[in-house]
Amino acid sequence: SVSHPSVLTAPIHLAPRITKLIMRQTNLQRATETQMGCQRWISSRGRGITCLFISPVPGPCTVNFTDPEGHIKIPQQHSAALSSDPGVDCTYVVTVYLGYGIEVQVLNVSLSEGEVMTVEDMGGRESSILANETVLMRGLVVRSWSNQISILMTDSILIIPPSLPLSHSFHLAFVLSCAFPKEPANGEVSVTHLHAGGEAYFQCLTGYQLQGPTMLTCRNATTPYWSGKEPKCLASCGGMIKNATLGRIVSPGFPGNYSNNLTCHWVLEAPEGHRLHVHFEKMALAEDDDRLLIKNGNNIDSPPVYDSYEVEYLPNEGVVSTGRHLFVEFTTDGTVTSTGAAIRYEAFAKGTCYGPFVKYGNFTSSDTAYGVGAVVEFACDPGYTLEQGSVIIECLDAENPQWNETEPACRAVCSGEITDSAGVVLSPNWPETYDKGQDCIWGIHVEEDKRIMLDIQVLNVGKNDLLTFYDGDDLTANILGQYSGTRSRFKLYTSMADVTIQFQSDPATNIYGYGNGFVVHFFEVPRNDTCSELPEITNGWKSTSHPDLIHGTVVTYQCYPGYEVQGSEILMCQWDLTWSGDVPSCEKVMTCPDPGTVEHSRRVLTGSRFMVGSTVQYVCNKGYSLSGSTLLTCYNRDTANPKWSEKLPKCKPERYEPCRNPGAPSTSVQSLEKAFYQAGETLSFTCRTGYEMQGEPTIRCVPGHPSQWSGTPPTCSASSSQYLNERKLDVASPDYGMEGSNIVIAVLIPAAVVLLVILGIYLYFAKLQGKTIRMPTSSLPPYDNMTEESAFNNPIYETGVRSILSFAQCFCSDYASG
Repeated sequence: SVSHPSVLTAPIHLAPRITKLIMRQTNLQRATETQMGCQRWISSRGRGITCLFISPVPGPCTVNFTDPEGHIKIPQQHSAALSSDPGVDCTYVVTVYLGYGIEVQVLNVSLSEGEVMTVEDMGGRESSILANETVLMRGLVVRSWSNQISILMTDSILIIPPSLPLSHSFHLAFVLSCAFPKEPANGEVSVTHLHAGGEAYFQCLTGYQLQGPTMLTCRNATTPYWSGKEPKCLASCGGMIKNATLGRIVSPGFPGNYSNNLTCHWVLEAPEGHRLHVHFEKMALAEDDDRLLIKNGNNIDSPPVYDSYEVEYLPNEGVVSTGRHLFVEFTTDGTVTSTGAAIRYEAFAKGTCYGPFVKYGNFTSSDTAYGVGAVVEFACDPGYTLEQGSVIIECLDAENPQWNETEPACRAVCSGEITDSAGVVLSPNWPETYDKGQDCIWGIHVEEDKRIMLDIQVLNVGKNDLLTFYDGDDLTANILGQYSGTRSRFKLYTSMADVTIQFQSDPATNIYGYGNGFVVHFFEVPRNDTCSELPEITNGWKSTSHPDLIHGTVVTYQCYPGYEVQGSEILMCQWDLTWSGDVPSCEKVMTCPDPGTVEHSRRVLTGSRFMVGSTVQYVCNKGYSLSGSTLLTCYNRDTANPKWSEKLPKCKPERYEPCRNPGAPSTSVQSLEKAFYQAGETLSFTCRTGYEMQGEPTIRCVPGHPSQWSGTPPTCSASSSQYLNERKLDVASPDYGMEGSNIVIAVLIPAAVVLLVILGIYLYFAKLQGKTIRMPTSSLPPYDNMTEESAFNNPIYETGVRSILSFAQCFCSDYASG
């Protein structure tokens, strides 16, 4: 059994499987150490020996690691010959105890082209990828969400030197935790710890009641989780509150709007010997029949001490009971609603004054029991101003103790002059909504050799409302900034010791709800004539146009290859000695640029849009063939931006064999005569005068292997108007053969006549000389029996006969060839 977390070596497909067996030392083990290749070890848990047993195991490789820490080495595949099945998956699974996660640190990685490695969290319903080969690099730390991870390795058939492991990583178990529970609205949550067994406690603010469990426990599991859903804090509609010492009553839905058709009754009961005092924190009821009643007793028939119907203004001093009970009734109709009411109650003993209270402020007292003679002094929180009361009040009258003045109210006011070195400017009535149609101006003044930093922490005003900052002591100064709507936290710096803030709200629009307005903190800071020094950025550098960072200086940030600027890469020192933007960062580029489209094709995307590992496949339209690679893959480069694996292909028209000239009858004419016609070309025919076309006038060379004409050429037939003339011509010369015979006869007859004339002349001269005519016979060769004296010597005869024979020979040769 494995009892020591030491180096673990994982097997590869069809290679020897290496398993570890750790045994306690015995004499037998010492005797076999050398033969088995064992190594001794000593640790805090004892001493032992580690042996490696090698046995060939066929089939896909899978190994499980269960130690809380250790090394995982995935060796290179030594040769393609080791595997007859390319691309076999090997899986290495690490599992630790429930409630623990697994942290994996990559110590070394050396992947070749075609090798894929994926680290997955296996603890959920579906596995989730933690890392893959595109991001695996030395030093990378990956943490699981559960107690089990797997490393999936797919080998390619490559001959790789076996000197280095393909991957070497170290894994370590750590305690998993639950996510921090969500804090309920109008409530709070506290947590003992977030690991398994930790507890989360929930409680509501005064005036709200918890709906759901008060405590949740972090349960141990593959992925730890809380034992239930977070509770909610809701305002109840009525109830009996016994032993009421200090608390609040709020209308249902507060600080949002209440619902229609409500009837809520509360009964407050103070401890024995105490009375109750009610202070009005908020009162916003819709007109019509919405109503708040407070009665001096414990039932609906008790006499009222406050009726919203009868009182136009809230009593700043509140109301006091004569006994230990108050009855509160809140009713609404079925029409318009509003924010509602929030009242604060406290019990006080007879012979003392009730406990003072000021919202958005605090106080100090000479007597915490508030007996006769107690003096209380009030102060407001930053940004608020004391109104409607006295800063100091005193408890008087021993027979019926009461305060000599009403408690003051602290409110965020519209406008003011401030000379403090630090403070807050709030929108009117903050955190409640400001009124419409307001025009408020605040002036802030610090020492002359200083300037002011403005930290705008909250800005959430209407789109037609305007908040303006002036770099000076009036509205004619340069504008630092002008804003409306909502914006996240930002800062401004003045160039002098004064700043003016103006807020103008739209007179036609009401803004409802808590948290609408602005919160501006200001601080006195040293004056200088340069902007602050900007920091260097990781994986990048900066260049400065001026070494002193004076007004107008430009700082340019750039990133190393493989990274890109996130944010503004150019920052300028502005006239108010602030930079024009925040310092950017250099983020690893994990996307390739859009490779573009290929004409006459469509493309198919796989994976996230152009992320590393995604592919783009191009498919040519019909009639076009692809030139280049059909599949482009976005791959990562350590020292440069990711790029596509191949150049963009092209879709070229397919090449087909041409069509041969189909020929044409003598009675027709081709539009273009040539030996070959390319695929797609057309050929048109026209008939000669006096002929009519039979068939299609145009044929097309249809692409193919081979290409073929779309039809046969048309024929041209004689028209009916010339039929009789053509028939006469047919009788005179029925065909070209008869015409040739007539020509021969016409030539031979004159030749025969000439021959007869010559023969007659010859006979005539022969008779005059008294010579007989003797024709040669076939048995005797001509001229053989001629003697020298009788030799025929007639130039006229020889010339005539030779000419006739030559003419006849030439004519016959031409006729035969024609």
